[in-house]
Amino acid sequence: MPLKTKEQYIESIKKIKMEIYMFGKKIESAVTDPILRPSLNSVAATYELAQMPEYEDLMTAIDPDSGQKINRFCHIHRSPEDLIKKVKMQRLLGQKTASCFQRCVGMDAFNAQYSTTYDIDQKFGTNYHERFKKFLKMVQDEDLTVDGAMTDPKGDRGLSAGAQADPDLYVHVVERRPDGVVVRGAKCHQTGIVNSHWVLVMPTIAMKDDEKDYAISFAVPMDAKGLFMIVGRQSCDTRKLEGGQIDVGNSEYGGMEALTIFDNVFVPNEYIFLNGETELAGVLVERFAGYHRQSYGGCKVGVGDVVIGAAATIADYNGAQKASHVKDKLIEMVHLNETLYSSGIACSAEGVKTASGNYYIDTMLANVCKQNVTRFPYEIVRLAEDIAGGIMVTAPSEKDLNDPKLGPYVKKYLQGVKTVSTENRLRMLRLIENLSLGTAAVGYRTESMHGAGSPQAQRIVISRYANLPEKKKLAKAIAKIKE
Repeated sequence: MPLKTKEQYIESIKKIKMEIYMFGKKIESAVTDPILRPSLNSVAATYELAQMPEYEDLMTAIDPDSGQKINRFCHIHRSPEDLIKKVKMQRLLGQKTASCFQRCVGMDAFNAQYSTTYDIDQKFGTNYHERFKKFLKMVQDEDLTVDGAMTDPKGDRGLSAGAQADPDLYVHVVERRPDGVVVRGAKCHQTGIVNSHWVLVMPTIAMKDDEKDYAISFAVPMDAKGLFMIVGRQSCDTRKLEGGQIDVGNSEYGGMEALTIFDNVFVPNEYIFLNGETELAGVLVERFAGYHRQSYGGCKVGVGDVVIGAAATIADYNGAQKASHVKDKLIEMVHLNETLYSSGIACSAEGVKTASGNYYIDTMLANVCKQNVTRFPYEIVRLAEDIAGGIMVTAPSEKDLNDPKLGPYVKKYLQGVKTVSTENRLRMLRLIENLSLGTAAVGYRTESMHGAGSPQAQRIVISRYANLPEKKKLAKAIAKIKE
């Protein structure tokens, strides 16, 4: 069954006995919990759109090894065209959900693992690549959602993994057995993990020679013994418990993050893809980061399209659409959003073939893309808030709107143009609030800053690939300088 339906996906998650905690209490099911359900809906959209003929070209791919049509989120990129379609798919899903749809991290981890396991085998004579391909075949055949886990808590940032006062601040091996290893530690900011079937764990930084226990990459199912999640808070998250629709802003879709604990989790050998080869740990990290920084040129652009549409609509509802400064602000928002998209497409078009056969993005352009993402969405939402007006954050609640006594006053005094109901004006204002300040800010604004690495992480890579000596030669040649 290479392609699950939306309903089959939801049912499959319902069957997994995950250990999830939120607000100090154990959650029985991510499928039925009102705070978590919107994030599940976002993942379900990746299955739903893959079944639609009009989106087939973007949402699915033909695996060359099996000849099967699979979900593109389970695909290994085989050409620059695959890389471009990935970005276009992500923009589409951002437009449809206005949130984080959570499968990108796993897809990027697959492609980083594919080439890196091949390189490890070539250098050390291991068999990680065949192990990984077998795991990937299962993922493709069952159309699984796999959470990619990279970010460790890190503790004291001035110390390496092996020098921490508490060794568990980086995921590491605590016991080695003939049939596998036992690992302990945690991964932070795990996007969509409560909506996943498996988790694929990678190191978070390059490792030193004496940090072999930290150079570990593996996969385990979400019901593995000792694995549990503590869901992170989001602004306005408890609005989902109120039973309304307007105040939530985006009532159907959302994202989620969790602190994920590995409390002496056993990993069988067949699901270990790096185990002590410290020389290649940093390579895996950089390749994953490159793919994931490319991703932001698609997903954030799609959500940006919704932000721009919401700002343009509220300008109509406020009667301000003809003002020259409003028009100019909307133009600037579009300019910034399309600049992000162009970087995502450019680093894909310049992709190169790896020794393993899959394609990797242009590293410099992918990091430029993500560096722009750390800035432009902030300006886009600032302009959206400017156009919306202060009522975006001071409007009465949905319950006040529907109250027999208060409702008529809310409708009377919060009316915009006469042809638009106060309810529709409030719906659009709450959507902008959600995208810029509320739960979706985790999947758009704040995540734009820290997702796929902080701004300084991209600047380090940009500096490494800047090739200033060659640029100096070019300038000296034009100036006729001889040294």
